Formats: sequence, C-alpha cells, structure tokens
Amino acid sequence: MARYTPEGLRGAQEDDGGTAAGPGGTAGRKQPAAAVSASGNRGVASSSGPAKGLGVRGWARWMWRQLTSMRVALLLLLLLSVVAMPGAFFPQRRVNPHLVAQYYEDNPTMAPWLDRAYMFDVFSSPWFSAVYLLLFTSLIGCIVPRTITHVRGLRAQPTRVPSRFTRFPVRSERPVRGPAAKVAQRLHTSFGWRYRTTAATEEGRGAGSAGEVVHTISAERGYGKETGNIVFHLALVGLLVVTAWGELVHYRGQAMVIEGTTFVNSALDYDSFESGALFDADAVDPYRIRLDEFVPDFTADAQPRDFTAHVTLMQTDGTTSDEAIRVNHPLGVSGSRVYLMGNGFAPDLTITDAAGEIAHDGPVPFLPADNDLGYTSTGVVMVPDANEGQTQLAFNGSLLPTALEGEDGTYLGSAYPQPLDPVMILQMYVGDLGLDEGFPRSQFVLDTTGLDQATTTGEDGQERPVQLELRPGESVDLPDGHGTLTFNELPRFVALDLRYDPAPIWQGLFATLAFGGLIASLFLPRRRVWVRVVPGSDGTSVVHAAALARHDDPGLRSELDRILDVLPDPGSKEK
Repeated sequence: MARYTPEGLRGAQEDDGGTAAGPGGTAGRKQPAAAVSASGNRGVASSSGPAKGLGVRGWARWMWRQLTSMRVALLLLLLLSVVAMPGAFFPQRRVNPHLVAQYYEDNPTMAPWLDRAYMFDVFSSPWFSAVYLLLFTSLIGCIVPRTITHVRGLRAQPTRVPSRFTRFPVRSERPVRGPAAKVAQRLHTSFGWRYRTTAATEEGRGAGSAGEVVHTISAERGYGKETGNIVFHLALVGLLVVTAWGELVHYRGQAMVIEGTTFVNSALDYDSFESGALFDADAVDPYRIRLDEFVPDFTADAQPRDFTAHVTLMQTDGTTSDEAIRVNHPLGVSGSRVYLMGNGFAPDLTITDAAGEIAHDGPVPFLPADNDLGYTSTGVVMVPDANEGQTQLAFNGSLLPTALEGEDGTYLGSAYPQPLDPVMILQMYVGDLGLDEGFPRSQFVLDTTGLDQATTTGEDGQERPVQLELRPGESVDLPDGHGTLTFNELPRFVALDLRYDPAPIWQGLFATLAFGGLIASLFLPRRRVWVRVVPGSDGTSVVHAAALARHDDPGLRSELDRILDVLPDPGSKEK
C-alpha cells in the first residue's frame, strides 16, 4: 500500500535540492526510479518505513510551511477563542480581585489548583500567550508571501489572449459591420474603469484572415478581492499587536470617593490597582477629582432611573472645571476614562473610648446588598486606636435608608433607596482586631477571631447581644463604659473605575479595516475577459470573446453580454 506524505513534506524534500542524492550519487542529480516509492514521493524508502534524507532542515521547512498555511492560521484562531473561554467562567484577578478572594473563601480546596492552572489569570497565562504568539507568527508567515505575490500581480499586465476560446464555457462570437480597428477601439472603451485592459495586435492565422492584422484585448478585474483578503489578515495582525501593546502599557484602578473628599490619580490612592509590564508610574498625570455631590434618581417603585456624580476636576496646571460622571458617560481626562461603577452611603461616625479620647472620626462606606431595591447596606467599623490599642472596638451592622418597622418594633428592612428615615443598626465587639499580625484584612468583612461580642442582660435575666440603633444626629453610650458613638450625618460615596488603555481606538480602526476587507474578499468578483477581433470580407469583422471567473460566477455571462452590447447587432451566434 502506498505511503501518504503530508502536503509540504514532499515539497520540503524537493527544495533540499530537487532530488536526494542516491547511493553513490551527488546532490542535484535526479533520483533513480528505484528510489521513488509506489506513491511517487521522493525520499520514502518504503511504503511503511520513515522518510529518509529529509534532515533537520527539511523537517524545519515542513513545520514552517504547516504553521504558515491558512488552514493552521484558522485553527489557531479557533483555538485562541477556546483557550479564552475559562476567562468567562472564572473571575479574573486583573478585572476584579475581590471576586477572586471570594472564590477562595467559597472554594478553599479547588481555588489553589485553579490558580496554579492560571484560571484566574487566563489572558496572561503561558498557554494563552503561546497560542497568541503562534497565531501572530502564522498570520505573518501567511500574509508576507501573499502580499509580495499580489503586488507583483498588480504591476504585471493582464494575461495574454488564449489562442483558442473553445475550451471556455462562457464565450461568444458576433459578426459586426465595420473595420476591426474601430470595433476593437469601441470594445476597449466599453470595459470601463473597473477593468485593467491591454490592447494588442497579432497576425491572422485562420482561413480568410491570413496576413490580416487581428486586434486583441485582454482585461481583468477583481484585484480588490485579493486586496481585501490581505487587508483582512493584516488587520487581524494589527488587532493582535495593538491588543498586546495595550496590555503592556495600560493601567486600571478602583477607588471609593465620599462626598466632600478628593481622589488623586496616583497608584497609592487607589483601593485596587493593576498595570501592564511597561507601565511607567512617572508618566501618570496626577490630576485630582473632588466629589461635590452625588444625585441618584429613582422611580416611585424604587427602580433606578439615573445616577450623576457632580465633581470638580483639578488639573496639574492649576485649572479646574465642573464635570459630571454618569452611567455609560465616563469622564475623559489625560487619555484615561473615569467610569461611575457604583454608589452607596457612608455614615459619618465619631467614636470615643473609655478615656473620652476620640478614637474614630469620619465616614465609613456601607455596601448595598445585591438585588435589594431598598438599598439595605452592610458595613464594618473597626476602631484599632481605642484605649491606646489595649482594648480595641469593632462594630458590624446594617444601614436602612428608609427604615421599615414591624408591629413588634423590629426593623424589617428598607422600603425605599432614598434616605427618608435612615436608621443604623450595629452589633459591638471588644478585643484584639489582629491588625498587627501582618495579614491583609477586608474592611467590609469583620473577622471575629480574638473578639468578644458585647452583651447585655435582659429583663428575663438572659444575656443578649448588644444592638445599637441610631439615626443621624443621635449619640449612644457604649456598654460597660467603653465610650460613646455618635451618628453625625449620612453622606454618599461613589465607586469610580479609572482606565487608561490606548488600544481601543486602534482596535476599532483595525476592526473596521478587517470588516471592510472581509466584505471585499467575499463579494468582489474576480473576472478575466479576452476579445479577439478578426477582420472579415466586405468591411465586416468577427468578434470572438470569452470570460473566465476564479470561482462559480452566475453573473459572468451577463457581464460578457454587457461588454459586447456596445456593438451593432447584425446577427450574433452564441456558443
């Protein structure tokens, strides 16, 4: 049975000298017939043995040809989309590190193994980068030779008129009254600007035209089809390049800004920050944004309608301007964009310790619960400086913007997201917060390790957890003489997401070019038309024409008829 040799393998052997050196022979000499296998492939010793004489260079050429084939490029493009799919199923550390931390808490056994497989950093993983680079190399290897060949084709003249038209399915023969030169000139102008044409003359050979001057026209159109194909693939390469460039130079950060406070565009002022490998911190413009007021808009049934953050932008040159940041309407400044991603309440609290010293004074963000139209929010207040750090305090509880009270006096939740009747409910803890152990702690989740919950004795003699209920402007004494807590006011906060990435503009440009190139490669027809005008007797001429398309072209016949319709029609003969 004949041995199959993959496409490109035989070519690699033949390129190594056209033929292999036979026993006792020299390179460049044709192989003897005995060295050719039953399949006709050179360099195959037998139908079942391995290829011989290929060598390292031959194998390298074969692998390069496979890598730079269009088939492999399409497979790599498909593979890139497949290896990117885990990024849609697992939280990505660069996009939302808090979700990754939450995944670790929810799946303590599986998360470390997924992290080792780069499931939380899919787009910077070695295997994603390998496919990315292979696709880039494959596209370059495909495009460069095709571009060179296409440029040569654009500079070359249309193909010569074939000697016979009988082998073309789409052809026509028409007798025309008039000299051959004028008929040829009239046909030449009928092709229009879409065709590249070349007119020539040749000596007649047939009966009745021997020695006569025969006029020929060779025309081609559809070079835009291959141009579109090349533009499409070049645009894909451009997309890969600018995407990689954007990943290297970009930076992104998130920050919570409370009404009346100012945010500085510096890595140190972000709550979370990530950047590319070529990010230059010195090149960042340290502009400032002060949140003057946050204005939410809700319908009567508590559905969100609009959110607007009124800010003051302070540039490094000293200029200031009043700006507004809305959902899907980011603020553009210094090449970066500032997006409004969330909002909530930040109760302004003052806490004194047992000695009467102020241990905490300022707002604390409370995060709204998901899918809660009433904006019921939860938060944590940690007071590490209370009692000179000996007996630290902590509070954990909820904020109800419009408190809904039940018949038994307990609070059921929030009835509306606006602060119509805000109530803050807190539980108190005393002990060691563990902040000096060197491990990072979330400011929104209270770790009660090392803390004791404060309790009080009820009328029935049972101990119950202390529950503090306050409205803005109210103050309460903490149990056991631990100090006081005052609810001063209820400002709002916004969550800002700042992104600097110069790639999207270029990505849009290359995507547009790719789309345009794809349309051209799919819908522009590639056609060739040849015309031969043979002089006849009595001042007549015979026009022979044929047309050829690269692929099936239903409009080829009508295109040929359109070109010939400029001729007078004393009679036509279709074949």
